[in-house]
Amino acid sequence: MSRYTGAVCRLCRTEGTKLFLKGDRCYTEKCAINKRNYKPGQHGQSRRIKVSEYGLRLREKQKLRRFYGVNESQFRRFYAAASRMTGQTGHNFLRLLETRLDNVVYRFGIGVSRPQARQFVRHGHVTVNGRKVDIPSYLVKAGDVIAIGEGSRDKTILKENIEVAASRTIPEWLQFDAEKQEGRILALPNREQIEVPVKEQLVVEFYAR
Repeated sequence: MSRYTGAVCRLCRTEGTKLFLKGDRCYTEKCAINKRNYKPGQHGQSRRIKVSEYGLRLREKQKLRRFYGVNESQFRRFYAAASRMTGQTGHNFLRLLETRLDNVVYRFGIGVSRPQARQFVRHGHVTVNGRKVDIPSYLVKAGDVIAIGEGSRDKTILKENIEVAASRTIPEWLQFDAEKQEGRILALPNREQIEVPVKEQLVVEFYAR
């Protein structure tokens, strides 16, 4: 499985929007989008390229994939699953991505970024309904309780993350108790409750071409 190991701020600049890949830095003036809001590379500031319809759809697809930190093959599998579900494919697709365990851990504030949240899950620091789950792509369901495992609750980094996240608003389909270090899935999110900087219909059109 390939994994991007370069500078993540370049990805935000490439897509021209914040993808929130670097934790707290993304909320400050140090964010690359605030300082250098142009394409990376030698000719980034002067580059003027006419983008085709295909190019627009490709960029939207890449933006969504990078936002959730999913590789191409897994991203395509999520799209295939969404297309088999009833309802609008684009909305189904976003709901599947949003209910990944690593994303929910990030939304709770346990991880300051999705990459960090993914690492916490892989290292076994997270439980679902009392059982350890170390699969970042695990899909949560309404009523599930996600918590920090008993053996990880004294870790400084987790405590600090939760303290910082206390000042931020979490999505209304989630509920988190900082003292208990656990959260609950109140309901599966609808489209209006999913904040992503993409037009999902263009992603659907990309795969349906």
